[in-house]
Amino acid sequence: MHSRYLLALALLVALPSAFVSAGLNVDEKGFVTLKLGEEEWKDYPGIPGIKYMVVEGDLKKAAPYVVRVKFSPGVMSMPHYHPEDRLATVLKGTWWSGEGETFDPKNTQPLPPGSFMKHPARAPHYDGAKDEEVILQLIGVGPSDTIFIKPELGRTGKSLD
Repeated sequence: MHSRYLLALALLVALPSAFVSAGLNVDEKGFVTLKLGEEEWKDYPGIPGIKYMVVEGDLKKAAPYVVRVKFSPGVMSMPHYHPEDRLATVLKGTWWSGEGETFDPKNTQPLPPGSFMKHPARAPHYDGAKDEEVILQLIGVGPSDTIFIKPELGRTGKSLD
């Protein structure tokens, strides 16, 4: 019993510092905040021009997650899908989203800041930025993955001619 108490106490002490190191702020009551511009971005593995930050959760686990994704100007993902529904909110810039298995940046829908879009599970799509940086917040329930329709074509394409 005593060892469980010590473990719980250690986790309570360590948890706030883990959040702070990820760019999140935790107050004395346990409220967690993250302001736009305070993210600590990581390069998205194998996808140049796209960065990400896990805000909450673990994408590999069967549990809810919140992720922020940043697209550099002119960078779009090639057609892909995810095994789970994803709920996207545009935080900064105009996000361009297209549906289907064929990459066609001219056939995308502009979504300005504050816009919302649901990407249904397994629905092929492509998305990204045209002439400005874009930041999205994605919410889903893992486990998550990104499956490219034609990986031999690469993971990103140019949105501008």
